[in-house]
Amino acid sequence: MQSSKTVRSSSLGSFNWNEYHNLERIHAWLDELQTMYPNNVKTVSIGRSNEGREIKGVIIDLKPGNRGNNPLTGMIEGGIHSREWISPATVTWIIKEFLTSDDPDTKFMAETFVWHIFPVINPDGYVYSFLNDRMWRKNRNLLYGTNCTTNDDLSNGIDLNRNFDYLWMTVGASSDPCTQTYAGPSPASEPETQAISNYLLSLKRTGNVLYYFAFHSYSQMTLIPYSHLSGIDVLQVTNYADLYEIAIRGAEKLTQKHGTNYQVGTSADILYSVSGSSFDWVKGVGDIPIVYLFELRDVGEYGFLLPPEQIIPNNEEIMACLVEMDRTTRELRYYSGGPSLYASLISIIMSAAFVTIVK
Repeated sequence: MQSSKTVRSSSLGSFNWNEYHNLERIHAWLDELQTMYPNNVKTVSIGRSNEGREIKGVIIDLKPGNRGNNPLTGMIEGGIHSREWISPATVTWIIKEFLTSDDPDTKFMAETFVWHIFPVINPDGYVYSFLNDRMWRKNRNLLYGTNCTTNDDLSNGIDLNRNFDYLWMTVGASSDPCTQTYAGPSPASEPETQAISNYLLSLKRTGNVLYYFAFHSYSQMTLIPYSHLSGIDVLQVTNYADLYEIAIRGAEKLTQKHGTNYQVGTSADILYSVSGSSFDWVKGVGDIPIVYLFELRDVGEYGFLLPPEQIIPNNEEIMACLVEMDRTTRELRYYSGGPSLYASLISIIMSAAFVTIVK
């Protein structure tokens, strides 16, 4: 029998994390939260998809009226790839923790920022993965459909995580609509991409955006921008040393929770090269200091079909990771601006060491 504490921790309102929920259920819960927390939660729709569905999220402000003119701000995205169901399940859990956790560090992270959180930024694809094709990845833009060798339906969509206007179609993306990584006809061609881009830039105009987290599956990795860089080239990111330090500490804390191991690095170094991704755009164009993409459980045993009984353990370890990352970010003085002196010194040392080696 579950204890009352366990029951409370795995539900909020009418929502639970014992199963995967469809888009209608997630959106209804976001509306429910606004009713439950009228002073702290506001639903927001930042645009509509190709098929006219809302790209819906919540703004969480636990200290309304006390922010000043430049509030610390964080943004979280989930569900850009529709078959990665653990992503919205993780993002909704983060919402729950920010609203209900008694842990002092979690509460501090929740209260210090105004959070803009979007569990499913690819609503058409997510619906399609529930009703038609469980392994659907892309959005549902039907304008570029063509004859494919094995499955013509595969061309009815664009990979939103290759469609952002940062080094678009440079590497790790395809111009063929029949591929899973079709980047679209032009950069930021999709309404979903435009909605995220425009909203992030609007946040920059009204607040101090410190964090952007994107959640994917699977591989158990914390990825640092940029996804086309490897080796010494990662130092093109001015605060790479800080980003690595923050991620490593978070990964260590994550492992302590349930023994799950995460790798840390750029996608090109530990996964594969990518261009046109949302989080690279956020770093490269949006110029946000602390940006990560998480590849959640597992490493291939179940892959995209992660069993529902792993939802809560996955979410618990990710929350532990985020809290530790926030603590480290604070230690590195990003709350008052960055990158830190530590990052600059380490970058100089690493660059000098590399020059010595190649000589």
